[in-house]
Amino acid sequence: MVEQVTRPHARNLVRFARAHPEVLVLSADLTASCEADDFRTAFPDRFLSMEMAEQNMMSFAGGLAREGFRPHVHTFAVFICRRPYDQIAMSIAYPNLPVRLIGFLPGITTPGGVTHQANDDLALMRVLPNMTILECGDATEVESVLDAAHAIAGPVYVRNLRGQVPRLFPAHDPMVLGHCRELSPGRELLLITAGITTEEGLRAGAALREKGVELGHLHISTIKPFTDPQVAAALCTTKRGVIVLENHSVIGGLGSAVAETMAELGCGVPLVRLGLQDTFAHGASKEYLMRKYGLDALAVVGAAERLLRKEFGIDESVLAAVPVTAVTGAKAEDL
Repeated sequence: MVEQVTRPHARNLVRFARAHPEVLVLSADLTASCEADDFRTAFPDRFLSMEMAEQNMMSFAGGLAREGFRPHVHTFAVFICRRPYDQIAMSIAYPNLPVRLIGFLPGITTPGGVTHQANDDLALMRVLPNMTILECGDATEVESVLDAAHAIAGPVYVRNLRGQVPRLFPAHDPMVLGHCRELSPGRELLLITAGITTEEGLRAGAALREKGVELGHLHISTIKPFTDPQVAAALCTTKRGVIVLENHSVIGGLGSAVAETMAELGCGVPLVRLGLQDTFAHGASKEYLMRKYGLDALAVVGAAERLLRKEFGIDESVLAAVPVTAVTGAKAEDL
């Protein structure tokens, strides 16, 4: 079984800030919930509580960036991408300022229902010029995403994870900007995942390979720019079809980025986009919501069966018995 890491962002933020004195943290009454409380304790003079005023917080962050600071805004993803969207566009993205928007509880990782679920954030952030988008899929990426973002001169939106986070990738194999991770080779079908869906993809992939399916699996951490040549090569050489599994609406997110790339490259294979199908989600546990809305391993198996026109007899009991282990030998710099 994979290691579960407790609050990796909290420790990493303090580590990162210690090496970068220009880093400030802004919070909107969700400090502990966004694991910024350790930073507040370690650097109280560099912590700003903006209260429940996200629009003001974004404009304030833009002003700080103009003065040479590196503001790291912490709040739930839904409160970044909806309420202060105009302020992000005009005060941060338009002037291309180095503000880091650290969004927690992306997609259906929260039981809070539609008011707290950011299921449209990728679509909204992708359309903003100058905006880079990163998504963490495990503890290793949470521990390295701030370093990856630091190399970017303009604004960055991060879909981050909190609490107990699995370590799927070796600790010495950090996130690399613009590079995917090849988790398994295969040219019959291609599975593309990001964020929390990668663990489900690993489970489905193991079960399908046991049935003889040659399934390639790519994990994506740079959502925008979506220009990784490894992804383009995989899309062009896959024989029977592509499956995208994402913790987001199928409109405007990772699946849309893949579809756009396939269209531009002329990839002549079917594409199945698994995610929220133009709907709001209920408030419930992550596991329940992933099953209900088809964001889990069983949904991947179903998509593979449709593309290959074959049934494999893989049900929930089979998938439950598949152990997910840490991925080794999948170094981003090798791709």
